[in-house]
Amino acid sequence: MRKIIKFGENVEGYNVPVLNEREVRAAAGVLFLATFISLMFILFRGNFIPIKYVISFFLTDFLIRVLVSPRFAPTLILARLIVHNQTPEYVGAAQKKFAWVIGIVLAATMFVFFIILNAYSVITGIICLICLIFLFFESVFGICLGCLFYPLFFKEKIQLCPGDVCEVKEKQDIQKTSAGQILTLLVFIACMFLTVYLMNDSFSKKPHALFGDGNTEEIK
Repeated sequence: MRKIIKFGENVEGYNVPVLNEREVRAAAGVLFLATFISLMFILFRGNFIPIKYVISFFLTDFLIRVLVSPRFAPTLILARLIVHNQTPEYVGAAQKKFAWVIGIVLAATMFVFFIILNAYSVITGIICLICLIFLFFESVFGICLGCLFYPLFFKEKIQLCPGDVCEVKEKQDIQKTSAGQILTLLVFIACMFLTVYLMNDSFSKKPHALFGDGNTEEIK
């Protein structure tokens, strides 16, 4: 039974249970895509059915991760199949478990609102946004936002953070950002806002059919 109900894997050379960060990121990407698409159904069609399925699956998946074992969570199994050819990147399991408990709390709250009460509000909107941000940062940047709160509740030192971010070390030259790069980024952002301000009226015009009769009345 202990082999089944176990959080993290024991890997030779590591003194704490670990998880494969590549699998975790892939699973986060799968959940992000499912959540994002379901929200698009709400925004553009007023259809709440997909989000109810996603929330139910989301909550079940995270409960399996935390209460049973990540090895049996459906999204992590799928993620393992996706990235099985990639070299594992081991990270500490403890902080991931804490982050996934936060995920359970968010998903359970959404389950109560959408499934049990069958209602939505600004609260559900904010929670959906938080979930998307957490999943996006995990899948795209490899940053576990939930893990950042771990030191606030536990005194032991975090080990094996993704990208070794919890280790104090000097940045290499390729990681450093110069003043010129920062200035370039700020100028680019300013140009984006200026473009929106100056070109909004022009961009708002409906396009005409390139090979048609130019009638845009039917384009919606």
